Amino acid sequence: MADNARARKLADRIQVVVAETLDRRIKDPRLGFVTITDARVTGDLREATVFYTVYGDEEERAASAAALESAKGVLRSEVGRQTGVRFTPTLTFVPDALPDNARTIEDLLDKARAKDAEVREVSTGKTYAGEADPYRKPEDDDADDAEDGPEDDEDGTGAR
Repeated sequence: MADNARARKLADRIQVVVAETLDRRIKDPRLGFVTITDARVTGDLREATVFYTVYGDEEERAASAAALESAKGVLRSEVGRQTGVRFTPTLTFVPDALPDNARTIEDLLDKARAKDAEVREVSTGKTYAGEADPYRKPEDDDADDAEDGPEDDEDGTGAR
């Protein structure tokens, strides 16, 4: 069983090798503008998952996925040659969900900005229902105590 540090190093190396090989050796016309975003290797170093993104629409994504599947053998051979591990891990290509998540977050932020602008429009020219600052200040408490003063006893000590 390999340690996690070795698996992380191998994953980083696989990411670089796959990206360079796609750039230099794979000449498939279906392959669009592909970016390798991450690679993960199992603890036994037998399987590698490579995450990628494709710039373009759904049609280009599907074409690039087909091109990656057909180039899987060449990419695995290159990974085995450049890493020098005893068993070359099998490669699985998975489209990265990060751009979709980022798009969803951007949409939510746009909605929040629109709601904030709406609230700002409604509140312009309005006044508070009560005082502008409804909180008590510490100096106000001290001023109230100073007005009362210590109560004097018969002996003048102020004790009760």
